[in-house]
Amino acid sequence: MNEVILDDQDRSIINALQGGFPVCDRPYLEAASRLGISEDELISRIETLLKSGVLSRFGPLVNAERMGGGLTLAALSVAEDDFERVAELVNAHPEIAHNYEREHEYNMWFVIATETKQEISTIINAIEAETGLSVLNVPKMEEFFIGLKLEV
Repeated sequence: MNEVILDDQDRSIINALQGGFPVCDRPYLEAASRLGISEDELISRIETLLKSGVLSRFGPLVNAERMGGGLTLAALSVAEDDFERVAELVNAHPEIAHNYEREHEYNMWFVIATETKQEISTIINAIEAETGLSVLNVPKMEEFFIGLKLEV
């Protein structure tokens, strides 16, 4: 993997946008103005940070449950030689927010985010039917806000 060198402007962008992004007609323009750069430069730099892997994603964190949706953590125990096939099936569902491989009996962990709470079981049933595997559903019992911000 190639080492990515961040300049001061990249660091400023990463640090500033972790703490909030404007909600308005032209959010990139407003954020860029706060950073002292153009809207086009901000968009270009975010795209470059994403493509280089410095950022894994750039987007809002939405509380699906407060909006009437459903959210759960789920896991599968997948044979190593079948992992890619199963991952493709799971990730084909637009309701899958994250999917991670772990060293554990349950080696595939993913988040299911749905428009309604009832849809969670529909997605789990579909994944079980498609993969032939039993999904472990680990719903949240209590939520804690950590407010993690990583200064660069």
